Amino acid sequence: MNYSPDDMMTVAAARALRGRTACFVGIGLPSVAANLARRTGNPDLVLVYESGTIGARPTRPPLSIGDGELAETADTVVSVPEMFNYWLQPGRIDVGFLGAAQLDERANINTTVIGAYGAPTVRLPGAGGAPEIAASCREVFVVLRQSARTFVPKVDFRTSVGYGDGPGSRAALGLPGRGPVLVITDLGILAPDPATCTLRLTHLHPGVTVERVRAATGWDLAVAPALEHTPPPSAEELAALRALSGGSP
Repeated sequence: MNYSPDDMMTVAAARALRGRTACFVGIGLPSVAANLARRTGNPDLVLVYESGTIGARPTRPPLSIGDGELAETADTVVSVPEMFNYWLQPGRIDVGFLGAAQLDERANINTTVIGAYGAPTVRLPGAGGAPEIAASCREVFVVLRQSARTFVPKVDFRTSVGYGDGPGSRAALGLPGRGPVLVITDLGILAPDPATCTLRLTHLHPGVTVERVRAATGWDLAVAPALEHTPPPSAEELAALRALSGGSP
């Protein structure tokens, strides 16, 4: 079977949603993975989008949170204040699924600027609802392509808090959710060390070496004692991913 690193990343992210009830979905890679999860291992997964759609079943990856197909296929649509005040902030959502432009060793996310805030090299789309998702969902998954440009020792701007400055930071800030428990990339899967909250490599995707992952990481990446290998995508998973990308239901 032919598949790309992005295919492997998306399939791995979809697998991580097995057994979950509700997922607050970001646009882009997180949305593709969440919709693939609903088509494969978790057909009852409730997809929630920031625009107020609950139980959306898009036939293709949405272009934005305002994509009309999200509302057309949803079980219900609520106001944005209700979405945040009733569903998100009280911790009613199992998983928040986010992307990032930069991610640091303690899973803090930057989607605001590259470079100095006052004179950035690149101005990014910004926060949106990501800070609240990172703060309030019971757990957070992050999906992004891995390189030394994106996996940095310290983000240029802390848009969404992962583990802040280390153990105890989330509690000190009053953040109710656990924070990022998985970071899924095109090379492998990372998870926080229980003692230090620093991300470490837990899974390698097929054909990828530890040395390659370390070369694509801007800090001295630790490896979990029991490093696992991600199973390759199945024919069924790839077929579902191709159908999703092509817009078939």
